[in-house]
Amino acid sequence: METKRLFFALWPDHRQRDSLRDVINPVAKTVEGRMVDRRDWHVTLSFIGTFPAHRVPHLLERAGEVRVEPFQLTFDRLEYWPRPRVASLSAATVPPELDALVAALNGVGLDFGLKPEDRVYRPHITVVRNARAFTTERLTQRVTTSWSDFVLMESVPGPHGTRYVPVKQ
Repeated sequence: METKRLFFALWPDHRQRDSLRDVINPVAKTVEGRMVDRRDWHVTLSFIGTFPAHRVPHLLERAGEVRVEPFQLTFDRLEYWPRPRVASLSAATVPPELDALVAALNGVGLDFGLKPEDRVYRPHITVVRNARAFTTERLTQRVTTSWSDFVLMESVPGPHGTRYVPVKQ
């Protein structure tokens, strides 16, 4: 049986990536590790994991019922996460509309027998992998992004690492 490794995410458009780049590049360069390609920047909303390929249309149909209340997300710090050894651009505050979206998408997963991750949701963008430990930095230059939709993403392994490919918005 063919499977796909899936997750729901906020997927920045070109304009958002440019705004994020202006904040991420200067701070990420101060972190020792491997920078994440800007084409792979995203905010994970709900992790699906390994999922049968033939059921993806059903997942998309159910996710299409989720309504997104527009919201803004302000990234204001760079954090080190020791377990995955990553540097992440993080948001200290989670808008209620984003919390509601994450809850709705976790509900979609439950409809397919998937158990949501058992932890507090923390919106972030991974910017450096295999990072060396550092103390959380509050950013002098913050970036605020506006959102009104989400995307089903597939993690696709390749010879140069994992790439992220939108399945459907």
